[in-house]
Amino acid sequence: MKLFITGIGTDVGKTVASAIVTEALKADYWKPVQAGDLDNSDTHKVKQYVSNSKTVFHNNSYALTTPASPHMAAAIDDVTIDIKKIKEPKTKNHLVIEGAGGLLVPLNDNDTIADLLQPDYKVIVVSRHYLGSINHTLLTIEALQQRNIAIAGIIFNGDEYKPTEEIILKKTGVKLLGRIEDEPFFDATVIRDYANQFKAQLQALE
Repeated sequence: MKLFITGIGTDVGKTVASAIVTEALKADYWKPVQAGDLDNSDTHKVKQYVSNSKTVFHNNSYALTTPASPHMAAAIDDVTIDIKKIKEPKTKNHLVIEGAGGLLVPLNDNDTIADLLQPDYKVIVVSRHYLGSINHTLLTIEALQQRNIAIAGIIFNGDEYKPTEEIILKKTGVKLLGRIEDEPFFDATVIRDYANQFKAQLQALE
């Protein structure tokens, strides 16, 4: 099973969600495009969060130095992202793939994160509550549906807010996989606790 983690925007909790899903399934992890924070990248963070011994962490296809939209970060690094060179790592294990920013973040003049999605991927949408998040969540799900991309479900990040969650689930029919509360911190123990909570829902996706 290949699960692609996308968010409704940046800083909504994709990396924490990716770590939970990776730990729950003892899956491999791959972040195709990393922009900025190369010494403390999302792969570094997930490595710190994941405690099982089975997960393999695959190298970024592009590791860019500037924390910006990948197309801009690539331009600053004087490279052009070629999606044909973004090769999915070979593994017999489950694979968790973390996107960069939201679904329509540009990689170059023509391609976006959405163009990395393959027919055998199932997408998990991470939504965080803020003013405008309903719109951003519905737009993300609609964009996936228009592309006929399978949606595994949604993870809400942040303390429960029923009016927002209920309208999103009602309008989309998307499955709720779980919720990540506003924790004071995340470490391997906290991630493992969430992984145990999410495990049954994630395993049912196979």
